[in-house]
Amino acid sequence: MVTLASDTHIHSCLSPCGDNDMTPANICGMAAVKGLQMIAVTDHNTAGNLPTAQKVAEAYGLLLIPGIEITTAEEVHLLGYFPDVPTAVDFGDFLREHLPKKKNKPSLFGQQLVLDEDDQLIREEDALLIGATDLPLEKLTGLIREAGGVPVPAHINRGANGLMVNLGFMPENLDFTAVEVWRFLPCPHSPQTGRVVLHSSDAHYLGDILEPEIHVELEEPSVAAFLDRLRQGAPERV
Repeated sequence: MVTLASDTHIHSCLSPCGDNDMTPANICGMAAVKGLQMIAVTDHNTAGNLPTAQKVAEAYGLLLIPGIEITTAEEVHLLGYFPDVPTAVDFGDFLREHLPKKKNKPSLFGQQLVLDEDDQLIREEDALLIGATDLPLEKLTGLIREAGGVPVPAHINRGANGLMVNLGFMPENLDFTAVEVWRFLPCPHSPQTGRVVLHSSDAHYLGDILEPEIHVELEEPSVAAFLDRLRQGAPERV
């Protein structure tokens, strides 16, 4: 068994709400400086910066969990964690076809930058990533699992996009084995019972990336072990 200091919800500069300093290289560098061992880059409705993040994470000796923060048709934020970067990138390409057919307005929403490991611009995404897809929560949950990933409702107790705030209940038929809880706000016990509970920064700025204060215990330091841990659930509230 290994215990890894982690931050499993970080936005890069590809998310329009992410600061332009949140380059894949800067994210991994800051995580390493802070003493983290495992991170997840989870941009809104896209995985475009994950190939670069993977390269840089490997250089720093970090375990990168490939992720996407997806906005469902109900405007619930759902984290999808995937078995590898190519699978996540393919899923992001699929999501792009289910976003509103609108162009991003950088002056209003922020730039959406895809960068290489030297912070050089590869391209600027022109599709508006911040909107909701036309895919319902139930559909997306199934699609993530079909891709070999694990769906995790994001910050369920925070903001209009948190599942418990948006829907007002936990859909038991979807069999979520893990949830993300914003630890600075109260959360009902029942959504956490029997599920792995993740805490993370949801960082949009470098300084918001977590210190080594949240730890995840895994069988081994691998993406597969992390996904297996999420699938197992928990015997009681964490």
